[in-house]
Amino acid sequence: MKVHHLNFGTMREIDPEHDGLAPASALNHCLLVETDSDGLVLVETGFGTVDVERPVEALGQTFLDRTQAVLDPAETGVRQLARLGFAAEDVRHIVLTHLDLDHSGGLPDFPEAKVHLHDAEYRAAMAATSTHPEHALRYRPAHWEHRPHWVTYETRKGLSWFGFDALELEGLPSDILLVPLPGHTEGHCAVAVKDGEKWLLHAGDAFYYHGQIDPEARWEIPLWNALEEIATIHRPLNMGQQARLRELLREHGDEVEVFSAHDPWAFQRYV
Repeated sequence: MKVHHLNFGTMREIDPEHDGLAPASALNHCLLVETDSDGLVLVETGFGTVDVERPVEALGQTFLDRTQAVLDPAETGVRQLARLGFAAEDVRHIVLTHLDLDHSGGLPDFPEAKVHLHDAEYRAAMAATSTHPEHALRYRPAHWEHRPHWVTYETRKGLSWFGFDALELEGLPSDILLVPLPGHTEGHCAVAVKDGEKWLLHAGDAFYYHGQIDPEARWEIPLWNALEEIATIHRPLNMGQQARLRELLREHGDEVEVFSAHDPWAFQRYV
């Protein structure tokens, strides 16, 4: 398999106020995986064409004000894949960490793809906003009005990935796995992808910046800590997941690389 690291959407600049790191813009770190026999796989979709063309409807004014999203059409997944020589229909599978609006915006650009995610996340996103008004800020129906081909999974014991529960995905090789990490949302997951001799773990929003999971010397970005408190449904559970990720790196850092969805400094390691 060949793995591409791509940014599907730049947002506001963050000053880490940490030695050796310059201010950088938050982004949507997505993966394009060229499999040997199962076509193209996207891990996350960032912002899509619908967000660029109908930003207030698709994303909401609160999100736009808070994130200062750039919404450059050239950064959408469908445009970036075209520059790599691929068509939208070449994407056969999309694997999502969760359905927050900055992770699902590109879904309408790949209408033929199967969309893999945790069942608890799917059910939370599809719940009526009248019953769960807090969902209106994070889950945006414009991203699935095209009625995607959903493929959902429930957490079950059986397959273990470095001590974490893992779920094999329908129609995909065992080199791509869903790793349940609930806390940020009800059905939040990480996505593990084998890249050569190492595993990559796209941890979505289980953490926001790598200082949170540094196994030796943790450091903080107060602005992002405050945003995490607002956006996380089960904060104690999410903090526990971060502790588990620190332990993963402490024990298996030579076998696994872990990064989150919006950390620009981690993204810079891959491009």
